[in-house]
Amino acid sequence: MFRLRDRETSRKIMSELEGMRLDITLMHVCGTHQDTLIRFGLEGEFRRVGIDIRQGPGCPVCVTPPQEIEMTMALAKAGVTIAAFGDLMKVPGEAQSLTDIRAEGGDVRIVFGVDDAVSMAKRLDGEMVFVGIGFETTAPTTASALLSNPPDNFSVLSCHRTVPPALRAISSMGEIKLHGMIQPGHVSTIIGTAPYEFLSAEHGIPQVIAGFEPLDLMMGVYMLARQHAEGRAELQNEYSRVVRTEGNQAALLAMKKAFVPADAQWRGFPTIPNSGLMIAGDLEAFDARKKFSDIVSPILDREYREPEGCRCGEMLRGVITSEDCPLFGSRCTPQSPVGPCMVSREGSCNISHRYQRAKRRP
Repeated sequence: MFRLRDRETSRKIMSELEGMRLDITLMHVCGTHQDTLIRFGLEGEFRRVGIDIRQGPGCPVCVTPPQEIEMTMALAKAGVTIAAFGDLMKVPGEAQSLTDIRAEGGDVRIVFGVDDAVSMAKRLDGEMVFVGIGFETTAPTTASALLSNPPDNFSVLSCHRTVPPALRAISSMGEIKLHGMIQPGHVSTIIGTAPYEFLSAEHGIPQVIAGFEPLDLMMGVYMLARQHAEGRAELQNEYSRVVRTEGNQAALLAMKKAFVPADAQWRGFPTIPNSGLMIAGDLEAFDARKKFSDIVSPILDREYREPEGCRCGEMLRGVITSEDCPLFGSRCTPQSPVGPCMVSREGSCNISHRYQRAKRRP
């Protein structure tokens, strides 16, 4: 029976890659891919055979810009109940984090999904705001909640982003020469394959949609290496057991009904056209930006800088790695993070720090 962690198959793949005498740089845009890469020791193995893999803007909490973090905290300070994913709690703002506000008595609740927030709102006398963070993987669940007649005291601060526009930005900025991209399996399950095709057609970048087991990632890298060696630039689907060409039509329809594309800021990037998902006009009663405009609008008029010394923005563009940041593992740790890449379990710094510590244990 074929196993996705088969040792003999992995040895064959690495032997093939070694024989190709490569010197290439690849990028992925998925925290789970980064976890697989580091946890199973694949990063070092790939580098040994001439393959450098960088993490791009694949961590939703990490790419959320400072303004939206500050909006969330401003709402909490104003007495609004906030429901957010646990990864968001310790992201440092200008002066505080949601964890700090919660310690001061703010009603900030950790939820596993938007359905938890809706259920809480039904039992709450005051206002509840769910902080909608994530790519096309989580956006459909937020859309479903908005389309399912939520209670009047429920609203969403939509911080959702879409992946393809960010890929266009990465390829157009030209900061790093890429020989291929590993596309995210979870996102691709929703959007299908067509939204990536422009990268190969317009920018000549080989692409592979890959799953999350070690052999998924190794096969994805091998397929990209073959394309590079043969002078091809096309989109291939290694994760065909899950990802379909058409994606998830029901999820896409829900997103189309609940959201409208909008230009959006990403941490570390200029504004990326049509990369944000704002709540549609007929659902504006549940749009926290409009319901609480008196609280959040002043924040948009201010410019917020990254924490001093933090290089998360460069990491999200694949320009540097976690270890290149002088704060990594010293002043910046998961217990005392300086930037979001050390907070989120999908962030490259958190992942590197976590598994490096595990390796150091006797």
